[in-house]
Amino acid sequence: MKCLQVAVAVIRNPQGQILIAKRAQQQQQGGLWEFPGGKLEAGESVLTALARELNEELGIELGTGASAARPLIQVRHDYPDQQVLLQVWEVSAFTGTPYGAEGQPLAWVTPQQLGNYTFPAANRPIVAAARLPAQYLITPEGLAPKALLAGLKAALDAGIRLVQLRAPAMYDPQYRDLAVDAVGLCAGRAQLMLKGPLQWLGDFPAAGWHLTSRQLRELASGGRPFPATRWLAASCHNAEELALASAMGVDFVSLSPLQATQSHPGATPLGWAQAEALMAAFNQPVYLLGGLNPSDTARAWQSGAQGVAGIRAFWPGE
Repeated sequence: MKCLQVAVAVIRNPQGQILIAKRAQQQQQGGLWEFPGGKLEAGESVLTALARELNEELGIELGTGASAARPLIQVRHDYPDQQVLLQVWEVSAFTGTPYGAEGQPLAWVTPQQLGNYTFPAANRPIVAAARLPAQYLITPEGLAPKALLAGLKAALDAGIRLVQLRAPAMYDPQYRDLAVDAVGLCAGRAQLMLKGPLQWLGDFPAAGWHLTSRQLRELASGGRPFPATRWLAASCHNAEELALASAMGVDFVSLSPLQATQSHPGATPLGWAQAEALMAAFNQPVYLLGGLNPSDTARAWQSGAQGVAGIRAFWPGE
């Protein structure tokens, strides 16, 4: 089956805003918003196609250097007559002032504001990837609540913007009390992901939920358990669990273990090659987890991941 490759740009300005464009009414899915880009021509690389499309559509020049653009996510769709592969790159350096060279309206919006705009369904994973950071902190277990909250505050001060409150050894009331304090610390600074029974959802409306792989297997057949206005994530370890996460409509997953870890010494590591193959068949953002640290972020991007997740390597003072 023929595969149509499309280069897509998530363009950020120095203020962190993202550029989106409105499709003309006469186009397919006219009136919806989209990220700039277009089809790869014969023999073009993704970067070459991006540079050409940005110039043709927006009148800007792609910046030079390795930091100007980097892979963000790949999204695949199968149609009756062809496959479409959206190769999405984040662009953080360009010259010129963007304008609608083809008459299309443009808007600079914050990542949080993306949810206020209507995009084609195929763009939903791109919107999620554009809103998510490159690093996902998972809190370590075994800490007293006071020490955990102090460490969390230090991590937020250092720039962490996505946090999973993981405290498996705590009793439910202890965890819930800790979650209340964590919600307060993260308010306006980071997205907090909680773990536990879905019956708690109503008590923590500002939090997202990170499902265990067991919960994923038990609940996937029922579909997404709450609206898309709240973040939903899941822990995955193989192709079967990734398929369940996709069917459930999660926003992102953690995929582990990439390498051997102290927390799960008996688990068989996936390794980079297997993880890359698994991500190639999955359309949502993926955080690689297991034996990684912030210095592995660029390699994770090149492998197709949103970024890296970690416990000890991301915790202040470790």
